[in-house]
Amino acid sequence: MTQSDFIREIGPLLQKYALANGYSIAVVPAMIAQACVESFYRGGLSTLASRYHNYWGMKAGSGYTGSTVNMATGEEYTKGTITQIRDNFRTYANMVEGVIGYFKFLNYSNYRACKAARNPEDFAKALKAGGWATSSVYVNSILNAVKKYDLSKYGMGEPKAVSYGGVVTASALNVRTYPGGDIVQVGGHNFLLPKGICVAFEAELNGWAKLSGVDGWVSLTYVKKG
Repeated sequence: MTQSDFIREIGPLLQKYALANGYSIAVVPAMIAQACVESFYRGGLSTLASRYHNYWGMKAGSGYTGSTVNMATGEEYTKGTITQIRDNFRTYANMVEGVIGYFKFLNYSNYRACKAARNPEDFAKALKAGGWATSSVYVNSILNAVKKYDLSKYGMGEPKAVSYGGVVTASALNVRTYPGGDIVQVGGHNFLLPKGICVAFEAELNGWAKLSGVDGWVSLTYVKKG
């Protein structure tokens, strides 16, 4: 399975189960990115992921009674030094069970902050703070994967096509890469719309609208329609 095929298959499942388990749809890109970071080794899907459907490197831990497999792994107990060890990892029969197992693992109290996260960065930081991985660059690895594989769209749901205009009411309105995302940069500067400018929209999603002909979104809170 290629990485793009993996993302297309696991993305909708994570959207479905994230919402069912009380997580913000906005953190799904980080969940997919974490799976990519944990599951792909030298360009291919790892054995733990491909054969055992454990896409997030979840160890068995004490008290776990499900099926496991013992495998080699690297841990960064000391910054910059990878120590090779063997450990028991949880195994699952298929991708759906692996995704369900992921959300069960997130129910451990040390990952409680993950459910409160409202963006990929906060989710990744909560994973690291909870002890998911020993890697000193774990948060950056996840966030880089979100950008590299264009995963932001999995945190937006399905935009609705629209055709209407409005007038900006804020003194300066940020144009963002996706609803609630980073501010679009133009020539090294934030892309801002001044108060009173007329704008047209082509799509709408959860209180945000996409500018017509522009790869950017604005909050409708600061736009007067009509």
